[in-house]
Amino acid sequence: MLVTILGAHGAIARHLTRSLAAVGDQVRGVVRNPDHHADLVADGAEPRVCDLETADDAAIDAALAGSDVVVFAAGAGPGSGAARKEALDRDGAIRAADSAVRLGIARFLVVSAMGTDDPPADDEVFSVYLRAKADADAAVRRAGLDHTIVRPGGLTDDPPTGHVALARHVAPGSVPRADVAAVLAALVHDPASAGRTVELVGGDVPIAEAVAALAGSVEPDRG
Repeated sequence: MLVTILGAHGAIARHLTRSLAAVGDQVRGVVRNPDHHADLVADGAEPRVCDLETADDAAIDAALAGSDVVVFAAGAGPGSGAARKEALDRDGAIRAADSAVRLGIARFLVVSAMGTDDPPADDEVFSVYLRAKADADAAVRRAGLDHTIVRPGGLTDDPPTGHVALARHVAPGSVPRADVAAVLAALVHDPASAGRTVELVGGDVPIAEAVAALAGSVEPDRG
């Protein structure tokens, strides 16, 4: 299976690359900075350069071509302003989803964020970020892809626990980035989880069990 990860140098994405490579998946890591190539190769990915904020459609299609699964894990990151939240977290995700549709890549995973069901309307950067994520999630759902949208709570660099709370709605909380990556890796290999939006925090349920339960416990998205 060829899994293309957009934003492959982020912490969650690097954990995900190593997990997928360890079970024999082929991983293509897409980044905008060629200086990150060595790290991606060390993680087990084939690096590609594509800046989702500036690339044309043909370049994005070339970065995704041949993929079985696309994971959108890109983001403007801490310290970036509102304009980049809209340009990458929103528009970058939408452009990637549009490319997947053009290329016939059905399976599309998104790393989103809790708080996007009802984002604040003020001009604070974090509020703009949540609205950008909400708009991107809605566009991905409308695209008709076999999507799974994962909305983690507060992210930490704590060691993984292997246990989570994963459902359409969960109580606010935090989750190690490594556990988010482990959930994504399980979702990549579980097509029955497609068509759903879920929230994710630390919890008591083993990750494999939590992912396996989604098809029976979470209603599919409706547009």
